[in-house]
Amino acid sequence: MTTFQLILIAGIAIIIVAGVLIVLTRRSTSPTSAREARPGGPAYLDKTRSAFGGRLRRLFGVAASTSEFWEGLEEALLAADVGVVATDEIVQRVKGRHPEGPEEARRALREELLSEFGQRPRDLCLAGVPSAIVVVGVNGTGKTTTIAKLAALFARQGKTVILGAADTFRAGADVQLKTWAERVGADIVSGQEGSDPASVAFDTYEAAKARGHDVAIIDTAGRLHSKHNLMQELGKVVRVLARTAGEVGEILLVIDATNGQNAVSQARVFTEQVGVTGVVLTKLDGTARGGVVVAVERELDIPVKLIGIGESVGDLIPFVPSAFVDALLEDA
Repeated sequence: MTTFQLILIAGIAIIIVAGVLIVLTRRSTSPTSAREARPGGPAYLDKTRSAFGGRLRRLFGVAASTSEFWEGLEEALLAADVGVVATDEIVQRVKGRHPEGPEEARRALREELLSEFGQRPRDLCLAGVPSAIVVVGVNGTGKTTTIAKLAALFARQGKTVILGAADTFRAGADVQLKTWAERVGADIVSGQEGSDPASVAFDTYEAAKARGHDVAIIDTAGRLHSKHNLMQELGKVVRVLARTAGEVGEILLVIDATNGQNAVSQARVFTEQVGVTGVVLTKLDGTARGGVVVAVERELDIPVKLIGIGESVGDLIPFVPSAFVDALLEDA
């Protein structure tokens, strides 16, 4: 081997080692992802945990038999956006246990919060081959981004996905969805602006069958719950898809957690119109009112199945009530 060859090999080795060191350095200095847990619980609940847990921590220094304690507990739950009715019932149930100290009160509160979530099924229902999923919600909730995250979630599970751009009302909506489709490696079917959204849903499912895809996810126009004609149009999309697919596995309602109680009344109309099967709660990392999860499930009797905890495609995770409640009480 010549001197030149030895120098060349040594140079390549140095470049490779330097590249590895750069990658490792970047990993060690990069900010913690919203999915990662900070000491004490998942980071996506930091704002809610800090506000709620701080109130409870101060409260648990007060004797549980006093009116000050129960008023403080009520205020803490209301501030977290648990809701007026739920808050009153939870406080009464904790009170009925007659806790003698902070730890007993904390344990009773944990159990009562968990009981609010019941045994509702939280796995996504993938009925039929291909499976059909319709995603609905008002404007600005992060619906299109959620669809992309959902497609990425299925892709990580080894499933092939096709997206249906049935939002033919908003200019540029299909362009946004196409961009996401390219990023997550999903196919897409689009319609002309102003065309019938139900026909796009039909074409998407037919394309899913023809191309052998596992899941067809239909995007719909974000619409105000008060617009009766638009809600009827949404109902048509679901009916057409149900006839074509035989069954729509999921009708997922996307709710912005930062809207708090205002989102519940909106969600109720969607549920009545199209039979929502599950909720995706977005922007949970950006609010101190994470208790709205309790209000949503209690008011709608529909499970929160997924939560959005950041802006990257991987920041959509299953909602686990026990982990949520434990994180909520961590700072208490």
